[in-house]
This record gives sequence, structure tokens and C-alpha cells, in this order.
Amino acid sequence: MNKFLKFEKKISYMCFLNLRLDKSIKSFCKLYTRTYLKKCILSNCVLVNNTIINSPDKKLYFGDLITINFLELKKNNFKDKNIFLDIIYEDEYLLILNKQSNMVVHPGAGNENGTIFNALLHKHEIFKNIPRAGIVHRLDKDTTGLMVIAKTILVFNKLKKLIKSRNIYREYEAIVQGNMISGGTINASISRNLYKKTKMSVNKNGKPAITYYKIIERFCNFTHIKVILNSGRTHQIRVHMSHIKYPLIGDKIYGKKNFSTKGLNPILLKIIRQFSRQALHARKLSFVHPIKKLFMSWSVNPPKDMNNLIKNLKMLNKEKV
Repeated sequence: MNKFLKFEKKISYMCFLNLRLDKSIKSFCKLYTRTYLKKCILSNCVLVNNTIINSPDKKLYFGDLITINFLELKKNNFKDKNIFLDIIYEDEYLLILNKQSNMVVHPGAGNENGTIFNALLHKHEIFKNIPRAGIVHRLDKDTTGLMVIAKTILVFNKLKKLIKSRNIYREYEAIVQGNMISGGTINASISRNLYKKTKMSVNKNGKPAITYYKIIERFCNFTHIKVILNSGRTHQIRVHMSHIKYPLIGDKIYGKKNFSTKGLNPILLKIIRQFSRQALHARKLSFVHPIKKLFMSWSVNPPKDMNNLIKNLKMLNKEKV
């Protein structure tokens, strides 16, 4: 990292009295994330009264002078890559894309280049200067559907606030194992699994998570549902549906291998068992545009594999509920 911008601020308000350094600089550096600002502190790039301070919990007092030598984020860690993005809306502030299955959103261990993040870096230079290349929220690798991407730091932070305040409407479609009797609400906190860090689980000490679901159509042993998120925890829908004993078809992590085959057409059984991903699609996305202040909404139908699955559930059930 290289220093590229200097900023000074004198504490002149009583509200900053006895406040931590990291919280103070976040209050007047709203365009940057807490993680980034903490990294500046730990990298000896923040001074208080011309003395380097590398403790985020340092207390500040009236009249203190804060100097921040902002860090330039490394641009060569990840490569841009020419990957097709199905963009259904774009303006100068944001874009909405329809994510395909088998596509990772952000680089990680084992996949550093073939992601949406890399595709955005290839699409335009602007994404190299925005945290996470403008990616405001994620979808799992094999979940399809709508995502919003910010094109400026200002819009990135505004969209993050909309998500945090639950002012972005996200609607999904899913196909689950089992016959649901009615829709409902799942209010169960989620945290990292204690034994497998790549897996999430319901935990009363985790972060609050609420999922609403409604039946679209019932089949023999399976149910097609609409799901609405009130929060956005990692794997939330998959974890919650598994928690109430209605796991998603094709979910290799949270699903169950054995399910009732009573009255099930053998061809349909084979189709279901060969479905290669969790049957989950982010169908609808709605929010007030952070700059234009207009209510905007987008929707996309499920992809071919899910549509075919639904079609076969309708055609090949010996007994439709």
C-alpha cells in the first residue's frame, strides 16, 4: 500500500470527547469502510497531534488534531478478466446484473480470477477505485439472479446503508423438499458453524436473521416458494429452510440426501437427484435510487435449469397436491 492522500481534522465538538480514534475518523470519513480506516491506523498512517497512533481504541479529546495519510488500495492483487456479465440496467451511478450459476462473486481461496469482481475490473477502470469493485451484496456461487453494483464510492456507501436499514427489497424463488402446509416467518439467529467455518448454522448467539416465505405451488413431496429477506446473512435462506426441515433441492451443504419418494415418478426422481445446484434464484430487487431518488424495481425469471425442474415437477408427479 502507498500513501496517496492526506486529510486533517481538528476535534472541535464536545460530542467527540473521550471517543475512540477509529469511531471518530469514521464519523467524518463516511465514504470509507471501518475496515479500511482501521487498516490506516494499524499501518501507522494516522497521527494525533503530530504523533503516530496505531491503537484504534485511543481516546480523543477536545482540540486534538487528527491527520490521516490515507492508503491507496493495491490494484494488482487481482486481475481483470473478460467474463460475460448479464447487465439488465445501468446508469452513471450503479448497475443491476443477472448473475449466472457456477459463478463466484468475489475472489477467494481457489478462485482468484474467474469471479464477478474480476469481470467488473475488466469492464471499467472506475471499479478499481471502489471498495470490493462496487459489490454491495453477494449471492452464493450457485445461486442465480439479481445483484446491484455501485459505480462510485458515494453510491457504494449509500447502498450499504440501504441494506443495513432494510430498505432494499429482495425476493427469491426456491424449490424445497417436503410439502409445506402454509407460508410463514423464520426468526432464527445465524452464525458460523463451530466445527466447519465454511458452513453457517442457527445459533441463538448469532446475528439476527428473519426470512419470510410463501407457497407458490405444492407438488408431491416438494414445494415451490417465494422467499423475502428481512436481513442478509450468509447462506440465510439455505440455513433457515434446512432449520425448519424443508431444505432446498440440490443443496449439497444444507440439504438431505434422503427424502420421501412415495408416489414419485422414477424419471422425476432421477432429475431431482441430478439437479446440480441449490434451487434458489434472486428474482426481484427494489429500492429508491440513492441519487435519482426514484423508486426502481427489477425482476428476472428463474434460469432454464430451474424452469425445467418446475416443469418436470408439474408434468411427472403421480399425484399433485
